[in-house]
Amino acid sequence: AYLVDDEARAAAYGLLERRVGTDPRDILAAPEETLLEVARAGGIMADRRVSRLRRVAEIALEKFGGDLRDVVNGPIDQAKRGLRMFPGIGEPGAEKILLFARRHPILALDSNGLRVLSRLGFGAEKKSYAATYRCVQEAASREIRADCDGLIAAHLLLRRHGQTLCKASVPLCDRCPLRHHCRYFRSRPRHHDKVGPARPAAGRWSAGPH
Repeated sequence: AYLVDDEARAAAYGLLERRVGTDPRDILAAPEETLLEVARAGGIMADRRVSRLRRVAEIALEKFGGDLRDVVNGPIDQAKRGLRMFPGIGEPGAEKILLFARRHPILALDSNGLRVLSRLGFGAEKKSYAATYRCVQEAASREIRADCDGLIAAHLLLRRHGQTLCKASVPLCDRCPLRHHCRYFRSRPRHHDKVGPARPAAGRWSAGPH
């Protein structure tokens, strides 16, 4: 899906399951119009995403015999290398797949979660996105329960917080329950006299700066 909300993404995936199936052989055998119907349900640029879907199916068959279980169940570096063979999958994307498939307990972050943790004070901004990602991930991982359920919950909460409150351009600091634990908020003293006390941060991980 592309530039659509989570509900539309789920609907598009459900349509793929019902109309085509998720086996790579079924995807390659599916009529073009059927794949276009699925892709249109997931947003714009449907033609491009149909081509990508077919390429994903080809790679799955050519490189892995249509079954990725041995790859994702193997050592994490090997698993990430295998998943990165697919178009559009970088290292953060591979980590998200491995986490949500409950194969490897790793703090996988999207851009929202990375922004939230960085603003709270975990890690430091580096010259590249990849370096910033690793620095923030390493700092925050020490504060989160290292099992898949806890890490999935952390990913979803951080993503939602970044989407709704800790936005990229206009963060809603006055509504944020973590603002008095937040390095970004403390760097903007003009806001301190406009908001009341925040509720204590809840959860298994600390929001203190590192």
